[in-house]
Amino acid sequence: MLSVVRVHLPSEIPIVGCELTPYVLLRRPDKTVSTDDVPETAPLDGHFLRYKWYRVQSDKKVAVCSIHPSEQATLQCLGCVKAKIPVSKSYHCTTKCFSDAWQHHRVLHDRAASALNENGNEEEEVFGRFNSTGSGATNSSLSASASSASLTNGSATPLYPAAITQRSGETWFEVGRSKTYTPTADDIGHVLKFECVAVDAETKLPVGHVNTILTSRVIPAPSPIPRRLIPVDGMAHLDVDGRMTSSGTFTVLSYNVLSEAYASNDLYNYCPSWALSWPYRRQNLLREIIGYRPDIICLQEVQSDHYDEFFSPELDKHGYHGLYKRKTNEVYSGNTNTIDGCATFFRRDRFSHVKKYEVEFNKAAQSLTEATIPTTQKKTALNRLVKDNVALIVVLEAKVNNQPFDNAGKRQLLCVANTHVNVSQDLKDVKLWQVHTLLKGLEKIAASADIPMLVCGDFNSVPGSAPHALLAMGKVDPSHPDLAVDPLNILRPHSKLVHQLPLVSAYTSFARTVGLGYEQHKRRLDGGTNEPLFTNVTRDFIGTLDYIFYTADSLVVESLLELLDEESLRKDTALPSPEWSSDHIALLAEFRCCKNKSRR
Repeated sequence: MLSVVRVHLPSEIPIVGCELTPYVLLRRPDKTVSTDDVPETAPLDGHFLRYKWYRVQSDKKVAVCSIHPSEQATLQCLGCVKAKIPVSKSYHCTTKCFSDAWQHHRVLHDRAASALNENGNEEEEVFGRFNSTGSGATNSSLSASASSASLTNGSATPLYPAAITQRSGETWFEVGRSKTYTPTADDIGHVLKFECVAVDAETKLPVGHVNTILTSRVIPAPSPIPRRLIPVDGMAHLDVDGRMTSSGTFTVLSYNVLSEAYASNDLYNYCPSWALSWPYRRQNLLREIIGYRPDIICLQEVQSDHYDEFFSPELDKHGYHGLYKRKTNEVYSGNTNTIDGCATFFRRDRFSHVKKYEVEFNKAAQSLTEATIPTTQKKTALNRLVKDNVALIVVLEAKVNNQPFDNAGKRQLLCVANTHVNVSQDLKDVKLWQVHTLLKGLEKIAASADIPMLVCGDFNSVPGSAPHALLAMGKVDPSHPDLAVDPLNILRPHSKLVHQLPLVSAYTSFARTVGLGYEQHKRRLDGGTNEPLFTNVTRDFIGTLDYIFYTADSLVVESLLELLDEESLRKDTALPSPEWSSDHIALLAEFRCCKNKSRR
């Protein structure tokens, strides 16, 4: 007889919008232990598994602290209520909690007041609509009545019964009958109960022990202060969706999403384990990415199994088509499903796929070694050069009204490169060689067609480094200190470290802006290079590693996603945090194709 042996939930704290998937261990008829699902449609030895989820409610109204979401709130900021700030942000567990958080909390008030003064109503901001995720914690929803607790499936007939059981002042509402469950705003502040039992397929009656488990109280998904899209010249206007009203523009997002394989509790022990778990982070990342509504998405550190099982199907629902290049595995010795790579998505109604190029730096290393390295040094050279990194280059064709764009009979093409360059800071020569190899490949594409180009990714190179200089300036000064590290002589002669692409870093456009409102953005730039002060923030490192480069003879930057300030991030020590689910921040730029080839 099929029987359930053990049930547990991997997540410490259930989060609104984060799918919960219990681990169910069962004993099969042949005495083997399995975690296989046994649905009613495919019974095993005449039995199947039945799942039920309940919301456990009491008469006590519960709100959770916005700073310490595992703690119950004891006070509320009335200023937030008056300013119509999402109510979940107004709750605090103690007066000390509120006092300690005030320096960052007051930013919410300032923004609300500024938006009201400028626009006469609440300002529309990028992914601001997702604030509703955590705003359901009003007193009325926390005390959710029996009628509101019953779920409906688009009809007047409840999908599940209302109150199921009542004991000790508690009422249990059935909210789900599948193995997985995603907490909703109605669940905030309440405990969830999962029930699993083996059922006789003929009698439909339970057999054996009913296994149950209770979660912690459901908390709202922490929502960071929305990042606004800022016109770089101060003159452009945004529509209600936060997009530019000028025609012919498109947005590009570049984001290292932090692979689950690298997100260890040892490395990021300052981040709560529930916020570091992939089931939570993937939903938080998806909310953020979709909230920006980009036309093109370049993601790095996307595990191959996560691309197939999550990013590709989820972004497909939102109208995106995806392309993926997994890193090679000459060096990697783990599960091949967890190898990460680069994923590029584009909106199907804005672009169509024309061509795809895959760059494997390992293959380039093999060719270089065969051609230039003495036989006695080939093994040493390959050990240094082979690092599994890749780049994905996609050529897209623009659409207008879901049809190919036709400008006087000329197709509007766009080339988008997405890469993640070698990590080790000791291998400066390999890092520069990889960037140079990519650029030489892009030069060949440029020579075959007059096509605007974007080069996005995590280059693991700070502003002023040799790879950054090569990208931004088209050459590397022969006296650059990075060139001193070249044991294989692969960077000599230094005169070959050049390219002819007119590349400019998109975020340096902030330095051109004028007006008092833009001073805060300039303060978040490095004074020497005009690059962001940081795009990567961990406990041990803060600096810029990520960039969006563009060919300035064919593209113009219209607007940029505002940068974050270090102080607001440091309140949680570093990234990732409950609010931001990667150790990198997303970069997003809006571009317009231009005819003036001299404008940069």
